[in-house]
Amino acid sequence: MQWTDEGIVLGIKRHGEANAILELMTREHGRHLGLVRGGAGSRMRPVLQPGNVVSAVWRARLDEHLGNYTVEGMRLRAAEFFDNPHAIYGVSYLAGLVRLLPERDPHESIHAALEDILQRLEDPIIAAPLAVRFEMQVLTELGFGLDLASCASTGATEELVYVSPKSGRAVSRTAGEPWANKMLRLPGFLAGTAEVASNGDVADGFALTGYFLARHVLEPRGLALSDERTNFIGAITRALLNAA
Repeated sequence: MQWTDEGIVLGIKRHGEANAILELMTREHGRHLGLVRGGAGSRMRPVLQPGNVVSAVWRARLDEHLGNYTVEGMRLRAAEFFDNPHAIYGVSYLAGLVRLLPERDPHESIHAALEDILQRLEDPIIAAPLAVRFEMQVLTELGFGLDLASCASTGATEELVYVSPKSGRAVSRTAGEPWANKMLRLPGFLAGTAEVASNGDVADGFALTGYFLARHVLEPRGLALSDERTNFIGAITRALLNAA
């Protein structure tokens, strides 16, 4: 078995004295692991940093085997994140989100979205709403997508300001007002009514996606929202305040 693909480095784990197990989010083969011989050495260390993009050749005798990777660096941007705490936390958290997807299951749209957000991760004003959208996309890929196109109660497409915590559908201002204290807020950048996400909208966005990630994805697996997510949201919120 052999294939060649482009992959985003999610993480590595040392294997023995010199080798490493590399985890990639590949374009055509999904989240995929493989052994890199010499991957723990100084020559490969700069290449195998999370967030970098590599060209990878995977080989194994049988498809179900771990297999071996041969990799070459393509876009080594990890070093660019060192001066931005939110970017460092962001790479770690985004990798954790991708790990919620089944291994070796192709998700080309997730690969493309991950590449897009990593390219823009240093700019908190752009990265924050992209991160919320990425969480929504992961929910969709796992079969728990939110329906924000029209009001669940009236079918209206205007003044959508709430999301029902039960159905995951948008609710208009008029229909949702009597139960406003039980509703999740729908930020304008997700409703299509605002081009720029305010700090409050970003917080509402993370509260919205966090609720459904916890309810549908994490709690059934006996998990909770991660510390990486908390650290990332805290760091990017501080970065947004500094940028204001």
